[in-house]
Amino acid sequence: MKYVVIIIYLAFLVFEIAALWKVFVKAGKPGWAAIVPIYNLIVLIEITGKPLWWFILFLIPFVNYIFIVWVINLVSKSFGKEVGFTLGLIFLAPIFWPILGFGKAEYKGPAAKEAQTAA
Repeated sequence: MKYVVIIIYLAFLVFEIAALWKVFVKAGKPGWAAIVPIYNLIVLIEITGKPLWWFILFLIPFVNYIFIVWVINLVSKSFGKEVGFTLGLIFLAPIFWPILGFGKAEYKGPAAKEAQTAA
């Protein structure tokens, strides 16, 4: 029984990595970056169009929570999604990242060209 749980868990992890890989590929970034710690955060920052020094903000305790939510929101906007999808990416990540990666969402540019230059 223990091995069945381990196999299911590993299959789930592979599926989630594949979903993030697809998100990166859709954004024109290398898919393998999804499996490289730290570099995958840098790629997410690049997808959102924010400066790379934002990575330093991920190293500051408590501030990092604010900025990871902000980056996830910007990733959502970069694919043309709304705030509700951002909440899904945050709270139901195992469901919404595969939707973003394997679904019909298309990369529209860094934070959707800053929300079409503030409408």
